[in-house]
Amino acid sequence: MPLKGAVVLIAGGTGALGGTVTPVFARSGARVITADRNPPPEQVAAGKAMKADVTDDAAVRRLVDDVIRTAGRLDVLVNLVGGFAMGRVVETDVSLWQRMLTMNVTSAFLLSKAVLPHMVERGTGRILHVAAWAAIEPFPGAAAYLVAKSSLLALIRLLALELKGSGVTVNGVLPTTIDTPANRASMPHSDPSTWAKPESIAETLLFLASDEAGQINGATIPVGTGGGATSAGKP
Repeated sequence: MPLKGAVVLIAGGTGALGGTVTPVFARSGARVITADRNPPPEQVAAGKAMKADVTDDAAVRRLVDDVIRTAGRLDVLVNLVGGFAMGRVVETDVSLWQRMLTMNVTSAFLLSKAVLPHMVERGTGRILHVAAWAAIEPFPGAAAYLVAKSSLLALIRLLALELKGSGVTVNGVLPTTIDTPANRASMPHSDPSTWAKPESIAETLLFLASDEAGQINGATIPVGTGGGATSAGKP
């Protein structure tokens, strides 16, 4: 039980990817609290989930305060929040551009900023974000999404530099297309054997959250062997 006794906040923890990641962290011995816009009421009642819009500054600060007040501390932030949309630059209007940046970058910025004072004060903490392999090897046709995920990579690296020596580490994973029922249905002629398995993403995040990964900071780890289009931003 590598995270026995740790308090873990998983943003987007009840989404498609969260449905795999959250149980893996729970089995690790951690106390897991998920955050979503519309979490299951029974999980909220049980203290396992909180309602929050993680693209809103005040809502994120309230969320983190509530987690710390409820659980006594916060050891790990796992950010699964994101969004995906197609469209070349010439086809992308400002509203879509802003939506991709808000969902994929602003959410990560607000969550990271909110947990940092608590983690830095304690001298320990893990911040983990899910980006996308396509930010490294882009493909034409999803301009706003790819710029947003590339910006998330820059945020991970900058945070890692700013927090060097603090005891708080910041890392990310870069899935290729995630093997979900929705993606199989939308891409029936693709080969899912090269896609990122949700279980592999979850286990990679779990390792990065563990004490064994204490010397890993600023890493962005690929998951999956296939290149090209990715739906990693679709939690």
